[in-house]
Amino acid sequence: MARRFTPLPSKLRASPPPLLPFDSVGSSYRTRSGRTPYSFRLRVRRLFRTPLPRIFLAFLILLQVLDIVRIHVHLSVEHESSDIIDLARRHHGERIYVASMHWNDAPIVRNHWNKAVLNLAEALGPKNIFVSVYESGSWDDTKAALTELDVKLEQMGVPRNITRSNVTHKDEMAAVGDGDGWIMTPRGKHEMRRIPFLAKLRNRTLRDLEELHKAGIYFDKILFLNDVVFTAEDALRLLDTNQGSFAAACSLDFDKPPVYYDTFALRDSDGAAHLMPTWPYFRSSVSREALLLNQAAVPVKSCWNGIVAMPAAPFVSGTPLRFRGISDSLAIHHLEGSECCLIHADNPLTKELGVYLNPQVRVAYNYPAYKATHPHSGDSWLGWGQIAWGLWESRFRRLTTFTITRDWVVSSRINKWQKEDPENSEPGTFCLINEMQVLIENGWAHV
Repeated sequence: MARRFTPLPSKLRASPPPLLPFDSVGSSYRTRSGRTPYSFRLRVRRLFRTPLPRIFLAFLILLQVLDIVRIHVHLSVEHESSDIIDLARRHHGERIYVASMHWNDAPIVRNHWNKAVLNLAEALGPKNIFVSVYESGSWDDTKAALTELDVKLEQMGVPRNITRSNVTHKDEMAAVGDGDGWIMTPRGKHEMRRIPFLAKLRNRTLRDLEELHKAGIYFDKILFLNDVVFTAEDALRLLDTNQGSFAAACSLDFDKPPVYYDTFALRDSDGAAHLMPTWPYFRSSVSREALLLNQAAVPVKSCWNGIVAMPAAPFVSGTPLRFRGISDSLAIHHLEGSECCLIHADNPLTKELGVYLNPQVRVAYNYPAYKATHPHSGDSWLGWGQIAWGLWESRFRRLTTFTITRDWVVSSRINKWQKEDPENSEPGTFCLINEMQVLIENGWAHV
C-alpha cells in the first residue's frame, strides 16, 4: 500500500529566502544598501504615514496660499478716488512745471500723450501749469503731432515752450570735439557718449523754469514725462505719493509686461539693481516688502520709469540741480550711469525726503502694455499664478544668485580711476554698470 504524503501545516512551512539584487558587474548578488534611492523613497513614504509630518506639510501649504491671497487682496485694492476732479482738488493752488523730450514717437504723442497733457492742464487749471517740450531730429511725424498739441494749448491759454529742432544725431556727431562727452572707444574712434547727450537735452527742458523763476514765477513740482501712454489721473496720483512729500516719486513702466522697462535707473533701497525683471523685482527686503503690500510709496534709492515728480526748489537754487553723466575719465574705464539715476545722487533732498516708486501708477510705451497692466476696477493687475511664481522665484534667486563678481568689476574700475587723481570722486557709484554707450545716427549702441 502506497504511503500518502501529508504536507506540513502552513505555519510550519519554511519561507523561501529573500531575493537579493543581482550585481551584473561583479556577477554576484549583493545586499540592499541603506543609501539607495529605493530606501530613501521608502523612508519618505514611511515618514508621511505618520500624522505629524503630513500636518506640518499641510500647514506650510496653507501659509503659502494665505500669503498669495493676502498679496492678491492688496493688489486688488481700488484707489481712494479715480475722479479727476477730486484728484485735482488735492493739488489746488499747486503749480506744476511739465518737462518732456521727444524723438521719433509720433504714434504715442498723437494717440495718447497729447490727450493726457491736455486733460492734466484742464484739471490743474491753465494758470497752474507750464509745458516745456524739446523735440530733436525726428524723421517721423513727431513734429506735426507736437504742433497739434501746441495749437490746443494755445486755445486753452496754457503757457508753454514746445521746441522742434531739426538737429539730428548725425549733425551732433559731425561736430566732433575734444570737450566733455567725447571719448576714444575700444574700436579706435573718437565718439560721442549717449548719456551726456541725453543730459544736455533734459536740461534744455528746464531753461524756462530758470527764466520764469528769475521773473518771479515759481513752481512747486516738476513733472518729467517720458513718451509713454498715461492719463491725467496717473500723473495726479503720482503727485499724491507719500502725501506729496518726496525728493522724487516715480511710476512703474512697461513695454512687454510683466517685465518692467527702465532697468538702467531703478535701484532698490540698498542701491542694488533689480533681482529679477518681473514682480517683485527687488533684492532689498525694505523695497520688496513694501511692494508686496502694494504700498503707494516703495522706498528706493533711484528710479525714473516713465513719469517722475520732483520738487522744483533744488532746480532753481543757488547751485541748481541739473542732469549729468559721469566724467569722461571714468567712462573710459568702460563704466556708465544713467543721468536719471545720477540726478538722485546729486539731489540734496534725497536723504531728507526720500525717493519712492509708486507701483499703483503704471505707464507703458504702447497701448497693449498699458491695457495689460490696468485690469477692470477691483481686479489685481497680476494673476494668481504670477504672484505664486514670483514669490518662489524671488526666494530661489535670493538664495542662489550673487552680485559679488559684477560688483567687483565696477568697484575695481572705480578704485583704479580714483588712484589716477586724488580729486576724482563720484557720488553716484550705485548707478554705475559695466557698459559703454555711444550715439549713432539712428539711436545709440553698446561699445
